[in-house]
Amino acid sequence: MAAKILYGKEFAARIKEDAKKEALAIKEKSGVMPGLAVVIVGNDPASTVYVRNKQKACDELGLYSVKVEMPETATKEELLAKIDELNSDKKVHGILVQLPLPKALKDAEDEVLNRIDPRKDVDGFHPVNVGKLSVGDATLTPCTPTGVIRMLELSDINMDGAHAVVIGRSNIVGKPMANLLLQKNATVTVCHSHTKNLADITRTADIIVAAVGRPRFVTADMVKPGATVIDVGINRISQGEGKKAKLIGDVDFDNVKEVAGAITPVPGGVGLLTIAMLMQNTVTAAKDQLGL
Repeated sequence: MAAKILYGKEFAARIKEDAKKEALAIKEKSGVMPGLAVVIVGNDPASTVYVRNKQKACDELGLYSVKVEMPETATKEELLAKIDELNSDKKVHGILVQLPLPKALKDAEDEVLNRIDPRKDVDGFHPVNVGKLSVGDATLTPCTPTGVIRMLELSDINMDGAHAVVIGRSNIVGKPMANLLLQKNATVTVCHSHTKNLADITRTADIIVAAVGRPRFVTADMVKPGATVIDVGINRISQGEGKKAKLIGDVDFDNVKEVAGAITPVPGGVGLLTIAMLMQNTVTAAKDQLGL
Protein backbone atom coordinates (compact mmCIF):
# COMPACT_ATOMS: atom_id res chain seq x y z
CA MET A 1 0.00 0.00 0.00
CA ALA A 2 1.45 3.36 -1.05
CA ALA A 3 2.22 6.01 1.55
CA LYS A 4 -0.03 8.89 2.52
CA ILE A 5 1.35 11.98 0.77
CA LEU A 6 1.78 14.91 3.17
CA TYR A 7 1.28 17.96 0.95
CA GLY A 8 2.62 21.14 2.50
CA LYS A 9 -0.08 23.40 1.10
CA GLU A 10 -2.85 22.20 3.42
CA PHE A 11 -0.64 22.36 6.52
CA ALA A 12 0.74 25.79 5.61
CA ALA A 13 -2.81 27.09 5.17
CA ARG A 14 -3.77 25.89 8.66
CA ILE A 15 -0.66 27.40 10.26
CA LYS A 16 -1.24 30.74 8.51
CA GLU A 17 -4.91 30.78 9.46
CA ASP A 18 -4.01 30.27 13.12
CA ALA A 19 -1.35 33.00 12.90
CA LYS A 20 -3.86 35.38 11.30
CA LYS A 21 -6.39 34.83 14.10
CA GLU A 22 -3.68 35.40 16.70
CA ALA A 23 -2.48 38.57 14.91
CA LEU A 24 -6.00 39.99 14.87
CA ALA A 25 -6.39 39.23 18.57
CA ILE A 26 -3.11 41.10 19.24
CA LYS A 27 -4.38 44.09 17.20
CA GLU A 28 -7.65 44.09 19.15
CA LYS A 29 -5.87 44.07 22.52
CA SER A 30 -2.99 46.43 21.77
CA GLY A 31 -3.92 48.38 18.66
CA VAL A 32 -0.71 47.08 17.08
CA MET A 33 -0.42 44.67 14.15
CA PRO A 34 2.60 42.33 14.19
CA GLY A 35 5.28 43.53 11.78
CA LEU A 36 8.06 41.87 9.80
CA ALA A 37 11.06 43.55 8.17
CA VAL A 38 12.96 41.68 5.46
CA VAL A 39 16.39 42.99 4.46
CA ILE A 40 17.79 42.02 1.06
CA VAL A 41 21.24 43.03 -0.12
CA GLY A 42 21.92 42.86 -3.86
CA ASN A 43 19.70 41.33 -6.53
CA ASP A 44 20.19 37.56 -6.34
CA PRO A 45 17.25 36.15 -8.39
CA ALA A 46 16.36 33.34 -5.95
CA SER A 47 16.53 35.71 -2.98
CA THR A 48 14.27 38.19 -4.78
CA VAL A 49 11.65 35.46 -5.27
CA TYR A 50 11.87 34.37 -1.61
CA VAL A 51 11.46 37.94 -0.38
CA ARG A 52 8.48 38.48 -2.67
CA ASN A 53 6.84 35.33 -1.30
CA LYS A 54 7.41 36.47 2.28
CA GLN A 55 5.83 39.85 1.55
CA LYS A 56 2.90 38.14 -0.14
CA ALA A 57 2.35 36.00 2.96
CA CYS A 58 2.40 39.12 5.16
CA ASP A 59 -0.22 40.71 2.91
CA GLU A 60 -2.39 37.57 3.09
CA LEU A 61 -2.38 37.72 6.89
CA GLY A 62 -2.68 41.50 7.08
CA LEU A 63 0.66 41.87 8.86
CA TYR A 64 2.67 45.09 8.74
CA SER A 65 5.66 44.50 6.46
CA VAL A 66 8.79 46.39 5.51
CA LYS A 67 11.15 45.50 2.67
CA VAL A 68 14.60 47.01 2.97
CA GLU A 69 16.53 46.80 -0.30
CA MET A 70 20.24 47.57 -0.17
CA PRO A 71 22.64 47.63 -3.14
CA GLU A 72 25.23 44.91 -3.66
CA THR A 73 27.85 47.57 -2.88
CA ALA A 74 26.49 48.11 0.65
CA THR A 75 29.16 47.93 3.33
CA LYS A 76 29.03 45.86 6.50
CA GLU A 77 28.73 49.07 8.52
CA GLU A 78 25.74 50.24 6.47
CA LEU A 79 24.00 46.88 6.89
CA LEU A 80 24.65 46.77 10.64
CA ALA A 81 23.35 50.35 10.98
CA LYS A 82 20.14 49.35 9.17
CA ILE A 83 19.67 46.38 11.53
CA ASP A 84 20.19 48.71 14.52
CA GLU A 85 17.50 50.98 13.10
CA LEU A 86 15.06 48.08 12.74
CA ASN A 87 15.91 46.80 16.24
CA SER A 88 14.73 50.19 17.55
CA ASP A 89 11.57 50.34 15.42
CA LYS A 90 8.62 49.42 17.62
CA LYS A 91 6.42 48.69 14.59
CA VAL A 92 8.82 45.91 13.58
CA HIS A 93 8.62 42.75 15.71
CA GLY A 94 10.54 40.42 13.42
CA ILE A 95 13.70 40.98 11.38
CA LEU A 96 15.01 38.68 8.68
CA VAL A 97 18.18 39.21 6.65
CA GLN A 98 17.87 37.26 3.41
CA LEU A 99 20.80 34.94 2.76
CA PRO A 100 23.12 34.51 0.97
CA LEU A 101 24.73 37.92 1.28
CA PRO A 102 26.88 39.20 -1.62
CA LYS A 103 30.44 37.84 -1.77
CA ALA A 104 31.94 41.00 -0.28
CA LEU A 105 29.84 40.50 2.88
CA LYS A 106 30.10 36.70 3.10
CA ASP A 107 32.61 36.76 5.95
CA ALA A 108 30.35 39.10 7.93
CA GLU A 109 27.30 36.81 7.83
CA ASP A 110 27.55 35.68 11.46
CA GLU A 111 28.16 39.22 12.71
CA VAL A 112 25.15 40.48 10.75
CA LEU A 113 22.79 37.77 12.05
CA ASN A 114 24.05 38.21 15.60
CA ARG A 115 23.29 41.95 15.43
CA ILE A 116 19.55 41.23 15.25
CA ASP A 117 17.78 41.63 18.60
CA PRO A 118 17.16 38.00 19.77
CA ARG A 119 13.52 38.89 20.50
CA LYS A 120 13.12 39.92 16.85
CA ASP A 121 15.10 36.98 15.44
CA VAL A 122 12.24 35.26 13.61
CA ASP A 123 14.68 32.90 11.85
CA GLY A 124 15.75 31.50 15.23
CA PHE A 125 19.44 31.69 14.25
CA HIS A 126 20.77 34.02 16.99
CA PRO A 127 23.07 32.24 19.49
CA VAL A 128 20.74 33.28 22.33
CA ASN A 129 17.81 31.52 20.67
CA VAL A 130 19.96 28.52 19.71
CA GLY A 131 20.98 28.20 23.36
CA LYS A 132 17.40 28.51 24.56
CA LEU A 133 16.33 25.81 22.11
CA SER A 134 19.02 23.45 23.43
CA VAL A 135 17.62 23.76 26.98
CA GLY A 136 13.98 23.62 25.86
CA ASP A 137 13.17 27.27 26.59
CA ALA A 138 13.03 28.91 23.14
CA THR A 139 10.26 31.28 22.04
CA LEU A 140 11.59 31.60 18.48
CA THR A 141 12.84 28.45 16.74
CA PRO A 142 14.05 27.89 13.14
CA CYS A 143 11.14 27.92 10.71
CA THR A 144 11.77 24.77 8.67
CA PRO A 145 12.24 22.24 11.51
CA THR A 146 9.42 23.86 13.48
CA GLY A 147 7.21 23.50 10.41
CA VAL A 148 8.08 19.78 10.29
CA ILE A 149 6.98 19.40 13.91
CA ARG A 150 3.69 21.16 13.19
CA MET A 151 3.12 18.94 10.14
CA LEU A 152 3.65 15.81 12.24
CA GLU A 153 1.31 17.13 14.93
CA LEU A 154 -1.43 18.08 12.46
CA SER A 155 -1.07 14.65 10.78
CA ASP A 156 -1.50 12.88 14.16
CA ILE A 157 1.86 11.17 13.69
CA ASN A 158 3.04 10.15 17.14
CA MET A 159 6.45 11.45 18.20
CA ASP A 160 6.25 10.42 21.86
CA GLY A 161 8.51 7.39 22.26
CA ALA A 162 9.12 7.14 18.50
CA HIS A 163 12.61 6.56 17.12
CA ALA A 164 13.43 9.53 14.90
CA VAL A 165 16.50 9.55 12.67
CA VAL A 166 17.67 12.94 11.42
CA ILE A 167 20.07 12.73 8.47
CA GLY A 168 22.04 15.98 8.47
CA ARG A 169 23.59 18.15 11.18
CA SER A 170 23.33 21.70 9.86
CA ASN A 171 22.65 24.58 12.23
CA ILE A 172 19.60 25.55 10.17
CA VAL A 173 17.80 22.18 9.99
CA GLY A 174 19.58 19.10 11.38
CA LYS A 175 20.57 20.24 14.87
CA PRO A 176 17.38 22.21 15.69
CA MET A 177 15.30 19.36 14.23
CA ALA A 178 16.91 16.92 16.65
CA ASN A 179 16.30 19.24 19.60
CA LEU A 180 12.65 19.82 18.69
CA LEU A 181 12.03 16.08 18.31
CA LEU A 182 13.65 15.45 21.70
CA GLN A 183 11.24 17.96 23.22
CA LYS A 184 8.39 15.88 21.79
CA ASN A 185 9.80 12.84 23.67
CA ALA A 186 11.17 11.12 20.57
CA THR A 187 14.34 9.06 20.84
CA VAL A 188 16.61 10.82 18.37
CA THR A 189 19.58 9.59 16.36
CA VAL A 190 21.51 12.19 14.34
CA CYS A 191 23.34 10.80 11.30
CA HIS A 192 25.64 12.50 8.80
CA SER A 193 28.25 11.91 6.12
CA HIS A 194 30.60 10.12 8.52
CA THR A 195 27.96 7.75 9.94
CA LYS A 196 28.81 4.09 9.45
CA ASN A 197 26.16 1.53 8.45
CA LEU A 198 23.61 4.30 7.89
CA ALA A 199 20.97 2.05 6.34
CA ASP A 200 21.03 -0.23 9.40
CA ILE A 201 20.15 2.79 11.53
CA THR A 202 17.48 4.29 9.28
CA ARG A 203 15.70 0.92 9.02
CA THR A 204 14.98 1.13 12.76
CA ALA A 205 13.37 4.57 12.46
CA ASP A 206 9.68 5.35 12.91
CA ILE A 207 10.37 8.85 11.56
CA ILE A 208 13.14 9.83 9.11
CA VAL A 209 13.97 13.47 8.45
CA ALA A 210 16.28 13.79 5.42
CA ALA A 211 18.25 17.04 5.35
CA VAL A 212 21.55 15.93 3.87
CA GLY A 213 21.60 17.89 0.59
CA ARG A 214 22.09 14.89 -1.71
CA PRO A 215 19.52 14.07 -4.40
CA ARG A 216 17.57 10.81 -3.88
CA PHE A 217 19.97 9.84 -1.08
CA VAL A 218 17.36 7.95 0.98
CA THR A 219 16.32 4.84 -0.92
CA ALA A 220 13.53 2.35 -0.33
CA ASP A 221 15.83 -0.26 1.23
CA MET A 222 16.75 2.28 3.96
CA VAL A 223 13.15 2.66 5.16
CA LYS A 224 11.19 0.51 7.57
CA PRO A 225 7.72 -0.37 6.20
CA GLY A 226 5.17 2.12 7.51
CA ALA A 227 7.72 4.74 8.62
CA THR A 228 7.12 8.47 8.16
CA VAL A 229 9.65 10.07 5.80
CA ILE A 230 10.08 13.86 5.84
CA ASP A 231 12.15 15.24 2.95
CA VAL A 232 13.71 18.64 3.67
CA GLY A 233 16.12 18.51 0.73
CA ILE A 234 15.90 20.81 -2.29
CA ASN A 235 18.28 19.83 -5.09
CA ARG A 236 18.27 21.47 -8.52
CA ILE A 237 19.07 18.96 -11.25
CA SER A 238 20.01 20.22 -14.71
CA GLN A 239 17.74 19.03 -17.52
CA GLY A 240 20.06 20.22 -20.25
CA GLU A 241 20.82 23.50 -21.94
CA GLY A 242 17.86 25.84 -22.23
CA LYS A 243 15.67 23.71 -19.96
CA LYS A 244 14.49 24.61 -16.47
CA ALA A 245 16.26 22.72 -13.67
CA LYS A 246 14.22 20.01 -11.96
CA LEU A 247 13.68 20.18 -8.21
CA ILE A 248 14.07 16.90 -6.34
CA GLY A 249 14.52 16.02 -2.70
CA ASP A 250 16.95 13.97 -0.64
CA VAL A 251 14.54 11.01 -0.84
CA ASP A 252 13.95 8.69 -3.79
CA PHE A 253 10.27 9.60 -3.63
CA ASP A 254 8.82 7.28 -6.28
CA ASN A 255 10.28 4.16 -4.69
CA VAL A 256 10.16 5.14 -1.01
CA LYS A 257 6.46 6.01 -1.19
CA GLU A 258 5.76 2.32 -1.85
CA VAL A 259 7.33 1.41 1.52
CA ALA A 260 6.64 4.36 3.82
CA GLY A 261 3.46 5.02 5.74
CA ALA A 262 3.61 8.77 5.07
CA ILE A 263 5.96 10.91 2.99
CA THR A 264 6.44 14.53 1.90
CA PRO A 265 6.98 15.39 -1.78
CA VAL A 266 9.54 17.79 -3.27
CA PRO A 267 8.45 20.28 -4.38
CA GLY A 268 5.15 20.83 -2.58
CA GLY A 269 6.11 19.52 0.85
CA VAL A 270 8.12 21.01 3.69
CA GLY A 271 9.21 24.11 1.75
CA LEU A 272 5.73 25.63 1.94
CA LEU A 273 5.77 25.37 5.74
CA THR A 274 8.87 27.53 6.13
CA ILE A 275 7.14 30.80 5.22
CA ALA A 276 4.03 29.81 7.20
CA MET A 277 6.18 29.34 10.30
CA LEU A 278 7.93 32.66 9.61
CA MET A 279 4.50 34.31 9.86
CA GLN A 280 3.80 32.45 13.10
CA ASN A 281 7.19 33.44 14.53
CA THR A 282 6.48 37.10 13.69
CA VAL A 283 3.18 36.91 15.56
CA THR A 284 4.84 35.12 18.50
CA ALA A 285 7.60 37.77 18.62
CA ALA A 286 5.01 40.57 18.63
CA LYS A 287 3.11 38.93 21.45
CA ASP A 288 6.30 38.63 23.49
CA GLN A 289 7.41 42.22 22.86
CA LEU A 290 3.97 43.63 23.65
CA GLY A 291 3.75 41.60 26.87
CA LEU A 292 0.56 39.81 25.85
